[in-house]
Amino acid sequence: MKIAVLTDSSAYLTKEQQEKYHIDVLPIPIMWGDKTYRDMIDIGYEEFYKKLADESELPSTSQPSPGDLQKRIDEYVEQGYTDVIVITLSSGISGYYSTVESIANSETRIKIHPFDSKITCAGEADYAMLAGRLVEAGADVDLIMHDLSDLQKTMDVRFIVDNLSHLKRTGRLSNAASFVGTLFKIKPILSMDVQDEGKISAIAKERQTKRAYKHVQNDFDNLTKNMPYNIQCTIFDSLDPDKKEEWIEDYRAKFPRYKFDESIIGPVVGVHVGQGTMAMIWCRDLDDYFDKNGKPIEEINSEEVVDKA
Repeated sequence: MKIAVLTDSSAYLTKEQQEKYHIDVLPIPIMWGDKTYRDMIDIGYEEFYKKLADESELPSTSQPSPGDLQKRIDEYVEQGYTDVIVITLSSGISGYYSTVESIANSETRIKIHPFDSKITCAGEADYAMLAGRLVEAGADVDLIMHDLSDLQKTMDVRFIVDNLSHLKRTGRLSNAASFVGTLFKIKPILSMDVQDEGKISAIAKERQTKRAYKHVQNDFDNLTKNMPYNIQCTIFDSLDPDKKEEWIEDYRAKFPRYKFDESIIGPVVGVHVGQGTMAMIWCRDLDDYFDKNGKPIEEINSEEVVDKA
């Protein structure tokens, strides 16, 4: 058995992470006027947000090209892979998962295992890195898919946007109608139903940034403090590095037993949330899926200890 791991650019894995865990990435296209940009290839992180601020015409996104996906599958077949695990951004905000399923159902040369992350950005990256680590440690496909599903039961996200206009414009906010008339007067707190449909919804409103930050921190504390497993969290931003550093320093001071890392909200996701967004995703520590010798643990189940309201 030879297993490949493939995800898309909305995971925003660093080059170092991709190489370390042997993860392949398909770029997501961004349509801007008469041009199409490949996420993080033709347009970078800082370049995107500068263009977003300067241009009157706003961009839209698509999904990785089925042709590009098929080309990658063909390469895996030529390289002797027997299986490929394809981790996609949430089906609640993209049709890409359905595309992968369609190709998987028609492909006979290699087994394609689609996994719907029900999230994006750092959460999608966590799945990909866990899969890559498990492949490297010699796990089979059944165990990898089991552990990805288990990790999903422990994952949650909160993010604060400056306003909801981008999400409303691109149709990615499931309860936009309930916020009509208040788009520019509040600091919305949003989440994704990672254990259900993977859609984005506003779950709370605060009038001040400090109150919104405190709300998110209280949610994080309440939802993690009684878990009998280790927690890891990633804090990420849409080009606000100073604010990100403030969040990381504060969280590390207040929650010293948890792991905190950082990432970015890159161009494709930035199309939908705009600049000034701050976010955090947390889940079970990936190290929990391995023993002290780095071998995969065969029996692990977080379901009975996770209750996401």
